Amino acid sequence: MSPLGIASTLFSLFQSSQTGNSTTSTPNRNSITSTPASTDFSSSLNLRMAALQSQSVNTLFGLVANGGNQSNSFDFLSGTNGSTSSASDPLSMFGLSAAIPGLSASGRKLSLFDPESAYKMMSVINTKDVTYKAQFSELSEMKTAVASMQQAGQTLDSTSMAMDDSTIKTRLQTFADKYNDWIKRFDGSVKPNGVLSGTQAAEISLYELEQSVENIFNGAKDGFHGLRDLGFTIDESTNLASLDTSKLDNALATNRQGVVNTIDEFSTNFAKSAELLNSANNFIPNRINNLDRVINYITNNKVSLQQEFGMGDPAKPSAQLAKALATYNQIFGI
Repeated sequence: MSPLGIASTLFSLFQSSQTGNSTTSTPNRNSITSTPASTDFSSSLNLRMAALQSQSVNTLFGLVANGGNQSNSFDFLSGTNGSTSSASDPLSMFGLSAAIPGLSASGRKLSLFDPESAYKMMSVINTKDVTYKAQFSELSEMKTAVASMQQAGQTLDSTSMAMDDSTIKTRLQTFADKYNDWIKRFDGSVKPNGVLSGTQAAEISLYELEQSVENIFNGAKDGFHGLRDLGFTIDESTNLASLDTSKLDNALATNRQGVVNTIDEFSTNFAKSAELLNSANNFIPNRINNLDRVINYITNNKVSLQQEFGMGDPAKPSAQLAKALATYNQIFGI
């Protein structure tokens, strides 16, 4: 496949990666953000591809065929010297050399009509390569954490009338601690400049589990309005859970059976919400699969892309991205 063909396929993969999150709309959560249209990589890559495909280097440089060999007056820029067998580097006359044949010492393909635009496009690809690997690592950890939250919810299912008040309080507090660990680990990831900022799979996972905790219909048949009537609430600013034991004591004293039923009902619904997030063809698995496809494609075709468009600037990840990228590289032995 030609380099331009590779780039075209890469564009389609990026589109799939962007649309692979979900088109589902969710109510605003203080951690949910959106990516500005001006930074949409798919649009940028589309424009670059259109520009590069529309140009005719042959016409611009007066390329002619000569006995099966092609040459032109600009061969000294690409190092071809009119012969496919030439191993010399014309840039050496200036004390320069190209790491990849056909590229200048600055990493640009000067034989293109607009080498700077091609170079910038490759810079974006380099950045996306690093970003997608970091997101793959972070989202994989989130997938494991969601499964752990599912188990935490299921442990509440065995709450019974035979348990004393202290045991019931301890079980709810243990769940609150587990939930807070989940929030502390991933809430920052979806905020601006976070590894998973703008990633719906991550945003929806945090949002859905929070909504499950705050569901006012748990315990409705027993006169309760969800866990909040048992003293279990989530702070609007920090998204952290807390348990008011005095409120729980009062609920146990006035309607013990209702408290047990409410906890059991919540347990079932919460575990189901977590399970759905990790189920096949749902948010997290879909996003991970799309990331895996585009990462593999860039890895397999990066040299061809560089030969066509230039080296591009190396990615400059933030500290958070660099940490997630290091984890990815460690897992896959890169």
